[in-house]
Amino acid sequence: MDNSKKYKILLVEDDESLSNVYVTRFEAEGFDIRRVGNGEDALATAINYQPDIILLDIMMPKVDGFDVLDILKNTNKTKDLKIIMLSALSQEMDIDKAKKLGADDYLIKSEVTIADVVEKIKKELN
Repeated sequence: MDNSKKYKILLVEDDESLSNVYVTRFEAEGFDIRRVGNGEDALATAINYQPDIILLDIMMPKVDGFDVLDILKNTNKTKDLKIIMLSALSQEMDIDKAKKLGADDYLIKSEVTIADVVEKIKKELN
């Protein structure tokens, strides 16, 4: 990874305690991370903050992750953003839907550790 650049991550997650763990870990890894708790804020923040990558939950208040993904991928300013879905949904149809909408990857919360997620993000940013 290019250490002279501080990569920006947007974490879209409504679970406060999980978010805090991720924010702490990514900051320790040297990332600039911002967290929002719903899809509506995710859309505004994606445009203003211009992250290098977005970690996006699916089940959230206001606008769900699928809609956020769809809108971001169909908006000129954000269409090239790397987006990794991080969800409790493990159904094949959810994974397929996310990939069809343009997700770069799909991680199932119960199957990954925070270390796995950090590694995945580092790989995506290289």
